[in-house]
Amino acid sequence: MITLTGLGQDSHRVENNSKKPLILGGIEIEADFSLQGNSDADPVLHALTNAISSITGVNIIGAYSDKLCKDEGITDSSVYLEHGMKYLNGGKILHIAISIECLKPRISPHIGRMKKRISELTKVSQNSIGITATSGEALTGFGRGEGIQAFVIITVLDENGKQHS
Repeated sequence: MITLTGLGQDSHRVENNSKKPLILGGIEIEADFSLQGNSDADPVLHALTNAISSITGVNIIGAYSDKLCKDEGITDSSVYLEHGMKYLNGGKILHIAISIECLKPRISPHIGRMKKRISELTKVSQNSIGITATSGEALTGFGRGEGIQAFVIITVLDENGKQHS
């Protein structure tokens, strides 16, 4: 039995005057802007998928999701995450820690819905998903409202001690 830790990061630039919805943590949030990207540009689910990549060594966002998005028009980041979960080869995610940096929207009113959606996608208890947010005192472009950045750390238990890639 082994425990593994994965780290993922993602960010997207704010896009004003877009009809595209703002998606964070797999949920739509009402806002007067969206995020640039070929997909739904959800930095939370992208960072979570990248955390899985850091454990498995499989380039999920860069290879699989880019292909789905460009070739098949699939822009829903939950599809990329669900695909990435397969590479855990039976490993179980025990805990997810998410940190979001942005000026807007205010994250706290949406944490419950985000946790619920992430729980549905990963089969991790909502009690084992932590979400924090900061503006970082406007020291970065994210804190000044130029984009949204997310960092995710996951803890995975592999009862079989198998390699994941």
